[in-house]
Amino acid sequence: MPAETKDRIVGAGAELFRRQGYTGTGVKQIVAEANAPFGSLYHFFPGGKEQLAGEVIRWSGGMYAQVVLAAIAPAKDPLHLIELFYTGAAQHLRETNYEDACPIATVALEVASTSEPLRQATAEVFDGWIKGLAARLVAVGAPEAEARELAVAMLVALEGAFVLSRAGRTTEPLEIAGRAMAEVVRNALAHC
Repeated sequence: MPAETKDRIVGAGAELFRRQGYTGTGVKQIVAEANAPFGSLYHFFPGGKEQLAGEVIRWSGGMYAQVVLAAIAPAKDPLHLIELFYTGAAQHLRETNYEDACPIATVALEVASTSEPLRQATAEVFDGWIKGLAARLVAVGAPEAEARELAVAMLVALEGAFVLSRAGRTTEPLEIAGRAMAEVVRNALAHC
């Protein structure tokens, strides 16, 4: 079976897990969405849905990291980076009708306590995101000693704001999180 079939399965899994969650998505639905023979899922992922989900998490995490880093690349300073980060997230949520928030958090919330392989996959992705954000913060002038803590705070605020924004179908939580994080960064810069 060609690798393109595997790519279609991973892509379909990513889309369905993001929108419906891990437990709400069945393997038959994934292969149907991927327009792939049912046996191909187990050909590429002998560990079944859990193995596929681990690959989907890592693939999605890498893709989202690239999108976010590209969106904040024009940042001139840490405060501009915060603005780009949260306004971009709010715009994306509106454009996707509040359906496309964070696919990693969606799965992590569901299975971190029940699947060690998926907990590890989500933890790896979040750690990579934190490192990427911290490096970008330092590149635009944030204090290196505080960059990781700021990156963790940004991600925590973003994920929480996504949950509230999706539930309320409003970007107000993202806007508030952005303002709060700008204040945190302003304070960090003032104490340098």
